[in-house]
Amino acid sequence: MRINYYKEILGVLQTLKELHPAQNMGKHLATVIDDYDLWSMKDKELYYAIDKYAKQLDLDTHIDEDIDVIIKEGMNLDSFFLLADPEDAY
Repeated sequence: MRINYYKEILGVLQTLKELHPAQNMGKHLATVIDDYDLWSMKDKELYYAIDKYAKQLDLDTHIDEDIDVIIKEGMNLDSFFLLADPEDAY
């Protein structure tokens, strides 16, 4: 069965809208096609570019969330050392 890349592109854009509602489609598309010649780009190439962008954006979001947790925990180191055995702190 042949893949309909046009529909696949729309599906990725819909997923981006659901996962990142604060960003508009224009920002997503401008970021995706920044390094490409859009006039000569086939639907298949555009699909792979958008899919790659969506996966990278998802990965970056998870990394940002992990960093936020690390920063939050780092701001509470005093309470960590108060609860820990003083000999274990060194």
